[in-house]
Amino acid sequence: MRILVTLLVLAVVGIGGWQLLPLPGNKGRTITVGTTDAVTALDPAGAYDAGSWALFSNVFQTLLTFEPGGVEPVPDAARSCGFEGSGLKAYRCTLRSGITFPSGRAMTAEDVKYSFDRVKKINSDVGPASLFATLASVTADDAHTVTFHLSSADATFPLKAATGAGSIVDREKYPADALRTDAAVDGTGPYTLTAYTKGEKAVLAPNGHYEGYLSGTGRPIELRYYADSARLDQAWKDRRIDVATRTLAPRVLSALNPSDPDQRVTESDSAEIRNLYLNTRSGSPLHDPRVRRAMAWLVDREQLAATVYQGTVDPLYSLIPTGITGHTTSFFDTYPARSARRARELLTGAGVSLPVRFTLGYGTGRGAGAEEAAELKKQLEASGLFRVDVKGYEWTDFQKRWAAGKMDAWAVGWVADYPDPDTFGAALVGTGSTMSTGYSNNLVDHLILDSRQFADRGRAAKDFKEIQADVAEDVPLIPLWQRKEYVVSTEDVGGGQYLTDGTGVFRLWRLNWI
Repeated sequence: MRILVTLLVLAVVGIGGWQLLPLPGNKGRTITVGTTDAVTALDPAGAYDAGSWALFSNVFQTLLTFEPGGVEPVPDAARSCGFEGSGLKAYRCTLRSGITFPSGRAMTAEDVKYSFDRVKKINSDVGPASLFATLASVTADDAHTVTFHLSSADATFPLKAATGAGSIVDREKYPADALRTDAAVDGTGPYTLTAYTKGEKAVLAPNGHYEGYLSGTGRPIELRYYADSARLDQAWKDRRIDVATRTLAPRVLSALNPSDPDQRVTESDSAEIRNLYLNTRSGSPLHDPRVRRAMAWLVDREQLAATVYQGTVDPLYSLIPTGITGHTTSFFDTYPARSARRARELLTGAGVSLPVRFTLGYGTGRGAGAEEAAELKKQLEASGLFRVDVKGYEWTDFQKRWAAGKMDAWAVGWVADYPDPDTFGAALVGTGSTMSTGYSNNLVDHLILDSRQFADRGRAAKDFKEIQADVAEDVPLIPLWQRKEYVVSTEDVGGGQYLTDGTGVFRLWRLNWI
């Protein structure tokens, strides 16, 4: 039968003890998982995207990880971790014993130090170095103990260490100052990568030498990558895959039949959002904040969610999504209804030539990017105040273009790195942000730093409310929507409800034959 499970993000605690029992004889049978989330790089120092990190969750270990629905990280490669003293500026971890790399060499504190140091040293344009902005240095105190010295108090550092950015690599296999470029992985996660073809597939075998938080590893997995949602949908219809996730087209998701006996569907709320990012640099037609505010007066999220996404996403009115500490509706409060009059007044005051012409880019093959861009173009041009040149780019090229500031506006989804409002702060609106909008606001930067002083994350809510108000005023981005997460599987595959849950971990090991 088909099972529809609706989960609240970060609220599946308590379910983890329930297990689906595998059918005899299925233990060694491969489960095939289809996705449109491409892998940018196999090297953790060179990737900061959902597809790459989904793979990293399974083939690398981090010092800490998240339980399903958890908000506090638990030890994985580490036996224990904790802040030293009361200043939240020194964080120490002791490694588990018995962890070995594929070469057979034991993991040591030097490997941990090496892994963090190289992320910062390489500082890839599309890498995760920005997550470690407060990491001043790392010391390997002995073979099993490592200490992270922070430049300022940062209660969120353990959360960041639990992400793909904190993947621990074999220091003898990865160069210190350059990305590894072959198709191999040397990690200690619950799976080993036995074969990889870029843009096509990743074959994963359970790692019999895994030592960590998990009590055991999962079934053999083959991840299959599809260039767009249409190809993923066709593979699902043809039953060439057992599980389809991230991302089936909205028309497919909205048409799922509750009475279909041949599939299981998990629908859950998530902390994944999508924003329209705006190039604030001098020379961009969107440099003047009044031009960006005019755009904010014209975007109709309700229409976007209802038409392009057919009700499979919810309109979003702020930087931080619902379900995360500190969420507000700052864009609704500031721009409560579409107004071409207010937009024209702003543009007239800015003294710009009308219509304002700018470029809007999107990544091809990922969800409804083309349809979304067309709808945004329609909404902005209906006023006669803007002319929008829309163009799609292959995903890797798209990343490089926004990093280099080669587009005026671009729409990108953002999957929470960890279950905390901080993941929507520095990475999206801090100076030198991952989204490379060129935006810099000293007050916002100060509030981000101030929020990290609170080990009790509820106390950081006030800072994030102020950040969201400032972002609504400056408009370096325009929030568009918050996704509902869907996983579809054949009736004989269970565990889909644990695959993704807003913690940033992609749990392939929870998939099982039933």
